[in-house]
Amino acid sequence: MARSSDTELKLLLEALAEAFDKKSWHGPNLRGSLRGVTAQQAAWRPMGDRHNIWELALHTAYWKYVVRRKLTGAKKSSFVLKGSNFFPRPVEPGEAAWKSDLAILEAEHAALLRTVAHLPAEWREDPKKWRAACHLIRGAAAHDVYHAGQIRLLRRMISGAHGNDA
Repeated sequence: MARSSDTELKLLLEALAEAFDKKSWHGPNLRGSLRGVTAQQAAWRPMGDRHNIWELALHTAYWKYVVRRKLTGAKKSSFVLKGSNFFPRPVEPGEAAWKSDLAILEAEHAALLRTVAHLPAEWREDPKKWRAACHLIRGAAAHDVYHAGQIRLLRRMISGAHGNDA
């Protein structure tokens, strides 16, 4: 089983990379969808309580943290920000705060990649644990792609609302 799981592990790592920051067939990945977004654009809301780009970026970071925690079996610890799932943003508007929150996303993605790359061999030898791990990892990649699409749509809406190219 180790050979098959080694191949699967490589494919899972590739899926995470394509969904986040490597060239993919489907268009912009998550990082690409955020490239060039200003703090002002990231804070723009399409309607009163709808999530903005900033919140979506941190939401994806949070779920990378959750998947990593589930894969390691670690007890729930604290995410770098207080709360869970969605984090109202911006708390402090401005480019520095936006870049700081983007750094959280980058750090959580890197931590997830390290965790996946070093999954224990016994997990990969246990079909039930391996299926569960694969399910979580594929879900994390799909989650990035899903929100990348939402962010691209919000950028188009910003462009229409402000008459500029977001």
